[in-house]
Amino acid sequence: MSIYLLIDIFGTIAFSISGVLTAMQKRMDAFGILIIAFVTAVGGGTLRDVLLDVPISWMHNMTYVYVIFISAIVAVVFRTKLNYVRKSLFLFDTIGIALYTIVGIGKGIQMDLHPIICVSLGTMSACFGGVIRDILCNEIPVIFRKEIYATACIVGGIFYFVLSYMQMQTNWVIVISGLVVIIIRLLAVRFHLSLPSVYRKETP
Repeated sequence: MSIYLLIDIFGTIAFSISGVLTAMQKRMDAFGILIIAFVTAVGGGTLRDVLLDVPISWMHNMTYVYVIFISAIVAVVFRTKLNYVRKSLFLFDTIGIALYTIVGIGKGIQMDLHPIICVSLGTMSACFGGVIRDILCNEIPVIFRKEIYATACIVGGIFYFVLSYMQMQTNWVIVISGLVVIIIRLLAVRFHLSLPSVYRKETP
């Protein structure tokens, strides 16, 4: 099993649980919970694979489908253990975007694409599952709010290529880049960091 496949599976688990927690907040039924878990887990990766014109991962490897089902069931069964749902949702979502950023970059590298395109693919893989989830749950997607979200993925992607250029071992490149995404996202929420607004305040 390749390192990227392993990361992809862990990312699928994280995003599946993120989807389940969001769906439970909206008091959806079992079918709704499963659908939200599914689109959150594979939405970004599906769009990425379509753009790359490669076989869509979850359609050719049933492991992803099984992982989503099992993760959703486990999250529902142990929902009472997740006492702080909002914090749990944030945690799994943050882990998910870090892992999927790395997977998307890896896919781009395999296709011998330019680093900028690879970072874009990583950001897309990480963010668009959450966008679909939020839209279906009648929420404004996090990526479109003031919070630093996609920016964390972009910075993590830049670190990936900088560290690779420094000829650091691949496993360390993956770990450090993923941690960069997680740390930036945590700091942004903890200290209410956001990108500057392009709008000026209107004077009365």
